[in-house]
Amino acid sequence: MKRSNWTYCAFVLPAFLFYALFMLYPLITSLGLSFFSWNGYGAKTFVGFDNFVTLFTNPAYSERFFGALKNNTLFFLYTIVLQNGIALLLAAFVNMRRMRGMKFFRSIFFIPCTLSIIVVGYIWTLIYNPLWGPLNFGLNAVGLSALKQPWLGSEKTALIAVAVANAWQYTGTPMIMLLAGMQAIPDELYEAADLDGAGAWKQFWKLTFPLIAPVMFIISTIVFVSNYSAFEIIYAMVGSTGSPNYATDILGTFFYRICFGQRLGLQPNMGVGAAIATCMFLIIGVGVVLWFRYYGKDSEL
Repeated sequence: MKRSNWTYCAFVLPAFLFYALFMLYPLITSLGLSFFSWNGYGAKTFVGFDNFVTLFTNPAYSERFFGALKNNTLFFLYTIVLQNGIALLLAAFVNMRRMRGMKFFRSIFFIPCTLSIIVVGYIWTLIYNPLWGPLNFGLNAVGLSALKQPWLGSEKTALIAVAVANAWQYTGTPMIMLLAGMQAIPDELYEAADLDGAGAWKQFWKLTFPLIAPVMFIISTIVFVSNYSAFEIIYAMVGSTGSPNYATDILGTFFYRICFGQRLGLQPNMGVGAAIATCMFLIIGVGVVLWFRYYGKDSEL
């Protein structure tokens, strides 16, 4: 091997070792553990696919697994609509070069991304407080007291309330990505559109949006992966119990409860927990492959 190739390998090796230690090793270990019966200590017993059979056929597990999968899908849909929609509007706003203070607004919109998930969860828990939270207080102040809700205590609103907090924190990242895509569009194209008599809305819909479609595709992929592996924001706002009445239970919180035996009247079951983690990996992997298969080819990536 040439000396230059060894140099490249030397630069790549630390990153690869970090990835192997904290990503590949846990993944392989989890996949292997899904074929064993183990309560977290003592000897492991090989059971083959019994953990998966238990997960899909035992009502104590299957009902909650499919319920968590449903909630996870809703959580993803709420987040992608809110996050991508708001990010697109903000990117279009801060891309207005003739307005003053645009750099200030870019920084302000990105600040939530720099906050800890625990901090974000605490802030939004205070906002949603049914007794003195700013949201219910504001609704009452403008004469909309009929809309006041126990936002995190109602089955109808808890999941979307958490999704709003999640979208609020991460909107800054897709905004920056979309802004970069918009600023890469040559001014000559907009000048030609002006000469053709196209208005601002028509320019955005017929020119800007098609040219930033590849960026939207990448953002949607990131949101899909992060939402189906989500755990922290749910845990920070409502805990791991899926309250109220499992309305906020997603695959990540269900996996946590099974592994540590919380609130299900079950002993810790690392084998079934690993089976859940394996299912999450397969859902994300298959979903990304299908997403690239049917939509990636049109994105010119």
